[in-house]
Amino acid sequence: MIVGVGIDVAEIARFGAALERTPQMAERLFLHTELTLPSGERRGVASLAARFAAKEALAKALGAPGGLLWTDAEVYVEDSGQPRLRVSGTVEARARALGVKSWHISLSHDAGIASAVVIAEG
Repeated sequence: MIVGVGIDVAEIARFGAALERTPQMAERLFLHTELTLPSGERRGVASLAARFAAKEALAKALGAPGGLLWTDAEVYVEDSGQPRLRVSGTVEARARALGVKSWHISLSHDAGIASAVVIAEG
C-alpha cells in the first residue's frame, strides 16, 4: 500500500549559488557520506541538488510535518547504481508512525534542473 508520494525539483545553478553564499548550509543539509564520493572528492552540485530534491520529496511523502531534520535522511547509491534512502531519528519516527516499511526513489538531473520522486510504501 502506498502511504505517500513526493516530488521536488531544484534549479542546479540556483542551488549551487546558495551553497557558495552559505558554505555551512551543506553541513546542515547533508551527511558527510552524501557530500563526498567514495574517492574522497566532493560530490558535484548537480548530484547534491538531486539529493536535496529527494529530501524535499521525502518530506512531502511523509505529509510535510515540521521538525524533520535534513540529516536524518541519507540518499545513497548502491553498487548497481540504484539510489536508496536510509532514514533515522525524526524521519524514521514519522515514517514508523505512518506505517512506512520501504522506500522507492528516483533521481534525475538534466537541462539545469535536478528532480526526485519518493514513494513511501507500507
